[in-house]
Amino acid sequence: MKTHVALGTERRRALDAWPIGTICLAAGILAASGQAGPGSSGAAGADLRGGRNLIATPVYSEAEDQRILGLFRGLRVSDAIDGMDAVGLPSTGLMDPGIRPLWRDTEKFTHRIIGIAVTARYVPTQQPAAGARAIEDYDRWAGEWYRNRSSEPFTALIRPGTALVIEDAPDADVGSIGSNNILGWKVRGCVGVVTSATARDTDEIIAEKVPLYYRQPGRGIRPGRNEIESVNRPIVCGGMLVMPGDVIVADGDGVLVVPRAKAEAVAAYARKILDGDKEGRRQLYKKLGMPSDDSVR
Repeated sequence: MKTHVALGTERRRALDAWPIGTICLAAGILAASGQAGPGSSGAAGADLRGGRNLIATPVYSEAEDQRILGLFRGLRVSDAIDGMDAVGLPSTGLMDPGIRPLWRDTEKFTHRIIGIAVTARYVPTQQPAAGARAIEDYDRWAGEWYRNRSSEPFTALIRPGTALVIEDAPDADVGSIGSNNILGWKVRGCVGVVTSATARDTDEIIAEKVPLYYRQPGRGIRPGRNEIESVNRPIVCGGMLVMPGDVIVADGDGVLVVPRAKAEAVAAYARKILDGDKEGRRQLYKKLGMPSDDSVR
């Protein structure tokens, strides 16, 4: 009763309305999460000081990935957006239009991406730049940075059908993606790369025909500019959450993230949209005397 006297009337009524079980459950949740109260120094709070990821990374087999990719094969961003609307996710998953294809192929549409997300996050560094030093010393410094601060551990996760999605230091003029490493990722089965930031060697990437969706060129190397923070964890790219295992659909209309839990339903509706669109345009092609192309076959 003394507790009630100390509380305002409205807060007292609200507390009285809570079942005892609910109050106990809430207290248990706070204690387990290290939020037992102001100034708490319990074991849970101490554990949290070392950092903790609170969203689990889902794990899917390669066979399951390939099955989902088969459902999306040939679909466009516009079709998949209609599918997202149909499953109750309007205006969800569509990245900022500033993230666009480096190159486009309007005959065979080889610039398009349909893949399963593997994610990586680079962050701006707080470490000093190399400064003026002997070339041998500079090369040693840069090599150590690549090995210990800004490596590519996600490479081991790339397999056929992977779409690599990279969140990078947003304001750094850094080319984490270049003509050499992007080609190496393709060798392992990467179908394309999406980044919230930059890439360099863009002329060569166009010549290599590796699909890349990015914001703008970044000219510098990673040493002195960024560090790898996490691999295959939830990231934000183009303003959208990307979970490892989500389906990435990208073309001239932009980049769409399809949550894995809704992927089958989205693909089923999107396929209906695409089939109807192709049939309608085939008829119009005939009326106009236009030769058939890959967009209607």
